[in-house]
Amino acid sequence: MWSSEDSSKVLYVQTHGTDDPGRCATPFFLAASAAAMECEAAIYFTMYGPQLLQRQVIGKIGPKGDRGQPLSYFVRQATELGVRLYVCQPSLELNDLSMDELIDGVEMIGGAAFNDMAMRADAVVSF
Repeated sequence: MWSSEDSSKVLYVQTHGTDDPGRCATPFFLAASAAAMECEAAIYFTMYGPQLLQRQVIGKIGPKGDRGQPLSYFVRQATELGVRLYVCQPSLELNDLSMDELIDGVEMIGGAAFNDMAMRADAVVSF
């Protein structure tokens, strides 16, 4: 969860999954930008969002043609800058996923923990 009371905090909520690839990279890009600005940034994956955290998926989602980077690029950029990734436990079940299928570094939290983070964040942005 949030590590400091002194820094600005931005929480991104990702609800879209693999069926909407155009909405996949933006939360990672914005969270990486916030982290580069010395804000604490986290992304919470709920509803269909956990689909994006699958090891076998992040390298396959990307722009059409040669017009940009794959999702894996944005995930790596965000996590290297310290963005924390959280997943909703009931949403894992909704998508028939387990923590073992997700990329390294993802933490599972419940509704109360998410609500606490949202209430302590300076901004909450949903995708």
